[in-house]
Amino acid sequence: MTAPGAAPPATGRGGVLAHLRRCAAWIRWYVKELNGEHAYARYAERARASGEPVLSRRGFERRRVDRRDGDPRESGRCC
Repeated sequence: MTAPGAAPPATGRGGVLAHLRRCAAWIRWYVKELNGEHAYARYAERARASGEPVLSRRGFERRRVDRRDGDPRESGRCC
């Protein structure tokens, strides 16, 4: 028995494919979050909202790496 207002369980090939697509989309989102791919999109959105000029992707990554290398707590290197 399903809860009132709940969608019926997915049956058939279409339901399985839709479920697989949702899983693949979630995995893709998760991997992009882990490797920092979404960081530039979030930065650009905030910069546009505040009226600041938006750095190029290359400039953003360079600034990000410089900031990380300048802070010994962020760097994974010992030297």
